Amino acid sequence: MTGDVASLEPLLEYLYRNRGFDFHGYKRSSLLRRIQKRMQLVGAADFEAYLDMLEVDPEEFSQLFNTILINVTSFFRDGDVWQSLCAHFEERVLPRRRPDQPVRVWSAGCASGEEAYTTAIVLAERMGGEAFCKVAKIYATDVDDEALNQARLATYSARDVEAVPPALLEKYFERVGPKYVVNKDLRRCVIFGRHNLIQDAPISRVDALLCRNTLMYFNAETQAKILSRFHFALRDEGVLFLGKAEMLLTHGNLFAPIDLKRRIFAKVPRGALRERAVAAAPPPGDEASAPAPTPPRLHEAAFEAATTAQLVLDPGGALVLANERARALFGLAARDLGRPFRELEIADRGELRPGVERALVKRHASTVRGLEWAVGGSTLAFDASAAPLVDAAGTPVGAQVCFVEVSEQRRLQQELQQATRELEATYEELQSTSEELETTNEELQSTVEELETTNEELQSTNEELETMNEELQSTNEELQTMNEELRQRGEELNQVNTFLNSILASLRVGVVVLDHDMLVRAWNQRAEDLWGLRQDEVQGKHFLSLDIGLPVERLTGGIRACIAGEDDYKEAVVDATNRRGKMIACKVACNPLSPLDGTARGAVLLMEEIAPSGGPTP
Repeated sequence: MTGDVASLEPLLEYLYRNRGFDFHGYKRSSLLRRIQKRMQLVGAADFEAYLDMLEVDPEEFSQLFNTILINVTSFFRDGDVWQSLCAHFEERVLPRRRPDQPVRVWSAGCASGEEAYTTAIVLAERMGGEAFCKVAKIYATDVDDEALNQARLATYSARDVEAVPPALLEKYFERVGPKYVVNKDLRRCVIFGRHNLIQDAPISRVDALLCRNTLMYFNAETQAKILSRFHFALRDEGVLFLGKAEMLLTHGNLFAPIDLKRRIFAKVPRGALRERAVAAAPPPGDEASAPAPTPPRLHEAAFEAATTAQLVLDPGGALVLANERARALFGLAARDLGRPFRELEIADRGELRPGVERALVKRHASTVRGLEWAVGGSTLAFDASAAPLVDAAGTPVGAQVCFVEVSEQRRLQQELQQATRELEATYEELQSTSEELETTNEELQSTVEELETTNEELQSTNEELETMNEELQSTNEELQTMNEELRQRGEELNQVNTFLNSILASLRVGVVVLDHDMLVRAWNQRAEDLWGLRQDEVQGKHFLSLDIGLPVERLTGGIRACIAGEDDYKEAVVDATNRRGKMIACKVACNPLSPLDGTARGAVLLMEEIAPSGGPTP
């Protein structure tokens, strides 16, 4: 199956022209992955073949539509954020509301309705159920008609409502057979409707607007358009609630953070916007000395990934931006902005400074591994990457430095290496003991031969016989001592094996150890959970012959390269099917299993289920 972003455009044009849905505002990388997933399921070789299939089969569009729209939601998702939302709602909205004024809430991108009903539950608890039902209306919208129909039914399985506290489950849900149904009073407060955030007019005069993990699927231009509509929709005292992947770093003129950690923002009224514009304007006659604003594209590039520590430098190497994680880790403050990177304390770690200079001067990305930084009495390890930043015209605008913490991986790797060394040392000791025992047996055999040869002499010399008997007794005692030592060594070996097995069992990723013939030597419990095969079912079998949901043929080249010593690390993300029959994205990392002399003898595979692009694993 082939396809790239350029060949995707005719397909998007067809969908817009014939189906009336405009996907042009979505991020191309996300669209490409989702459409290729559907193409793989139906066996389309390229976009042209899939376009022919859409023209012939009108039902295929519905399947494609459901694949593109990722309806990931749940009740009380992310836990404590709901209490924070209610607190800000009670502080900002309720005190300024007239007694006869309705409370209006808009849940945009509601999917199957869990978050809309969660909002109704938490507000009903704050305002009182009867008062809430009298004045509140929650407008829940989405572009997926199938998900909206499911939301209107308000019927969920026991697994769907696991996150609902038992008291609230009993109060706001009715048990109907194996299902749970939201009670009628609460359902009447939630109105579901189809709405396209890109094309349709926004719902106006709302007190709170929830749009969680939806904006991240759109490109920057479309996000700006949608946020402008959200600004129009909210009352001046309204609050905006976004997902944990959405920061609004470049839209401070529309919304101001009131709880950035939980992604809760307040609307910046139009009057405040005018005041900001006047305050930002340079004094008369001083326009030339006014500092130029930081280019928005620099913010977009530097803070696209918000979960790792990041620094953004201008073309001259001065610190322009540092996200919250970076400030907390490296002790950066507002006074450090504008300082040359080389003057920062973190710049002296490892080869980081030359890597940053290569990104700024030569515009080459580089990675520095194993940086150490002391935080709160402990030492953390990081892998740092420095990459040049360019605008749409290809002009250099600075560099981005990202720090990924690898402390836990490093610790586990060290423990595994230490256990391997101890096991090898124990094996060498056992081998040495075996050689000593063999030598002793040869000596004993030689002594017996001598006894047979001197039998006549022993009969005449009783004292010599007694002496030799004593020697034999001493030798036997030594043998018993050696046997006891061998038994103790065997117990130590068992303890080491138990320790290694406990390490493999405690790892939260699937671990498979292969020998040089790709036969399975170790298979931990997480691997059993992923693929449904026990250790005794796969022990000694060829890895490529296992009937599991992992596409092992895509991993063969990387595994063989690690076993042959041609590569010291391979990593791939593949689509797989777990033991429950669920399609997952699985990250597979391959490391060579080598003895102390460096010769590859096998490979260690680490397999971990990851979240789909654009969101974390639920």
